Amino acid sequence: MQTLRQVALGIEKADLVIINARLINVYTGEIQENHSIAIKGRCIALVGPDISAAIGKDTKIIDAMGKTVVPGLIDGHAHLASWSTVHEFLDHAMKGGTTTIITETMEVFPVAGFEGVIDFLESLNGQPVKVFATAPAMASISRSAMGVPLDIMEQFAGRKEIIGLGESYWQTVFQAPEFFLSNFEAMLKKGKTLEGHSAGARGNKLAAYAAMGISSCHEPTSAEDALERLRLGLYVMAREGSIRRDLKSISGILDNNISLRRLVLTTDGISPSDLLNLGYLEYPVQKAIDYGFDPIAAIQAVTLNVAEHFGLDHVIGGIAPGKIADLVIIPDPQTIRAEYVISNGRVISQDGELQVSARRHRYSAKSMDTIRLPKKLAALDFKIRADNTPDAVARVRVIDMATDLVTREIIEDLPVFEGEIICPKDSGTAKISAIDRTRGSGKMFTGLIRNFGLNSGALACSAAWDTSCIIVIGRNDADMALAVNRIHDLKGGVVICDNNEIVCELALPVFGIISELPVDQIAHHLEEIKTAAKRLGVDFPDPVLSLMTLTGAAIPYLRICEEGLVNLKDGKTLQEIITRL
Repeated sequence: MQTLRQVALGIEKADLVIINARLINVYTGEIQENHSIAIKGRCIALVGPDISAAIGKDTKIIDAMGKTVVPGLIDGHAHLASWSTVHEFLDHAMKGGTTTIITETMEVFPVAGFEGVIDFLESLNGQPVKVFATAPAMASISRSAMGVPLDIMEQFAGRKEIIGLGESYWQTVFQAPEFFLSNFEAMLKKGKTLEGHSAGARGNKLAAYAAMGISSCHEPTSAEDALERLRLGLYVMAREGSIRRDLKSISGILDNNISLRRLVLTTDGISPSDLLNLGYLEYPVQKAIDYGFDPIAAIQAVTLNVAEHFGLDHVIGGIAPGKIADLVIIPDPQTIRAEYVISNGRVISQDGELQVSARRHRYSAKSMDTIRLPKKLAALDFKIRADNTPDAVARVRVIDMATDLVTREIIEDLPVFEGEIICPKDSGTAKISAIDRTRGSGKMFTGLIRNFGLNSGALACSAAWDTSCIIVIGRNDADMALAVNRIHDLKGGVVICDNNEIVCELALPVFGIISELPVDQIAHHLEEIKTAAKRLGVDFPDPVLSLMTLTGAAIPYLRICEEGLVNLKDGKTLQEIITRL
């Protein structure tokens, strides 16, 4: 503090200065021409038209004549525990101008518990950019993965890296409030945020959710959704990532001529291929400008707005004396292409080339050993018995893929042979199993799924949303067993089998959800898996994503876990697929 004052007064000299820049002032919403910035250590000491007194013989000077300087970009809702290690991800994300990330930890907790989340948090520390996290709320369809014990939540709340409670699906919170209310209070007492997930909530239900202390939602898919939430004081996080791209639809909100100071742009997770081909947070900012957002408003939506939401605006989110020097130099306000990225006062990337690499973290042996099956599975384990069905046909509940992500329940008649339900090759119906892979119980449930497209073989994955399951879809019991057993051998992964052979695979040994490969190799393997799945009949845009989400509590309507089928409309678990309806 004293040193910054001395630099501002010209008594001491800056370490780094940016001169002659066009500055985006996110506090006033204006562009200031011919401004300069003096940096000492990791903080800004002086901003103004004349900082010459702060320049000494050892001061590094960046002349930004004709260029624009904006605050470092902040992603307020990321999922870094997905596909690649944190250091591999950051080495790509930093180049585009992102200097702060807030990530969920919900993927880690159900498979590795408190210790696993702590290990993951350790991977976020000591990086060239700031990475914070939200504690896992654990709104799950599996009772074994539902909620977090209060004593553990209080430990999360006390950690400096944890700045909020992660997304909690409103339907699950309403159906089982006993799992969540005490945890909400524990976080609020520490002055931390409650991140929301209110897809489908409207009117009084949305208001009731907000009244519980929820302060954000990243689920709006239309201008109407966004406006309703903004009017309730929620921060709206508009997604433009790999799973959802809602920004074009939400851009209709510009017609309302309202303040956008509670609008945030986010990725909500980005795939390895999109990270390589589109970039990271700079992509949604550029898209917002292309869709008609004022460039200053678009930049506020990934800087000051996010910082204010998480209570970080006293240190990041803008360009001002005393703030951490997180800065990005871009060609002009309409072109979000980073020429210089400065994080914590040092240049970490120049013209797309890293000057500083992310720190590699060594995960614990326990974090690398989360696939715990009590035995090798066999084809017999996937048979669906119908011993109490005297007829040659069984009427069964089936998960029907209404889209590549949304499902519904249908009733189908399937043949029974020697007490076993059979899926005819021409029926479009396959088997689907969810197997607990963490607790060593071997508990599993096998059901039926229609219109996934798989005509042969099996597709399995250990990164099943919101649960500690391996999920597998197959037309052949032996291939299903082979795929699951291969995941066990890999200590996690995605596997496709056909005709009793492994066709392709991607190992995910870290928590059973993260690969140790470079991002480009992960993208290559996922593309191979997509191609193989398409060859077997799956025509969805992302077959692995379609598989992973089938255990998730966020997407309607009929899901599966190791305990049975779960109807998200009422939260009930159905342990019997044969129906007398």
